[in-house]
Amino acid sequence: MNSYFSELKGQTVVVTGGSKGLGKDIALTFVELGANVAISGRNQEALDATLEELRAHNPNCLAVAGDLSDISEVRKLIDTAATEFGTIDVLVNNAGVNIAKPAMEVTEEDWDTVLDLNLKSAFFASQAAAKYMLAQNSGRIINIASQMAFVGYIKRAAYCSSKGGMVQMTKALAVEWAKHGIRVNAVAPTFVETEFTEKQFEDAAFKEDVNRRILFDGLSQPKDTSGAVLYLASNLSNFVTGETIKVDGGWTAI
Repeated sequence: MNSYFSELKGQTVVVTGGSKGLGKDIALTFVELGANVAISGRNQEALDATLEELRAHNPNCLAVAGDLSDISEVRKLIDTAATEFGTIDVLVNNAGVNIAKPAMEVTEEDWDTVLDLNLKSAFFASQAAAKYMLAQNSGRIINIASQMAFVGYIKRAAYCSSKGGMVQMTKALAVEWAKHGIRVNAVAPTFVETEFTEKQFEDAAFKEDVNRRILFDGLSQPKDTSGAVLYLASNLSNFVTGETIKVDGGWTAI
């Protein structure tokens, strides 16, 4: 009998924005299956704490501090992981930011901050990882998009644009790299209950609006998204590429 996900043991997995929230849960999901995990983040204290948790499962893990809006930092992360572990098998482009403002108040700086981290860094991380994946004729790239790639929402003009671009980028890279054995997919979660969204939901009207759009009771949990990522990283999804899996509790079904 096959042991599902056993193929991930010993693989090298890079998770951007992996020190907190959803990224941390994704990183822990992989390391619990024996993967060698590299995470990135801007907060050294959070990185160190998460790295300690990861190494409790597998000592072959590392953390690289840096602002991925700087493409040189993106390349440093990928090259450091490849040097340490010999290759890159899975890349999860999770790092992201939103600046919640009405469209008429969004500045050029706001726009660039959101697009540079959410979309530009994901493309160049994919490009850097693909250098290693092309050489081995295999690899998985999983982009953390959003339901906001498919629907509009207030105070998210730049964010929706960045995530819509990510879905199209996923398709473009999937088409180009399929012949090299690289599968490129995305996961589009709804609002996930993490320390990042906790403050947002202090706004009772906002929380009520989100809850009425989700068909299930309560908010999505990190494991809901991590499970979809795990599927796309495993042999269970060998015939899937260019796809975006919505983990939105039915938000976009209405």
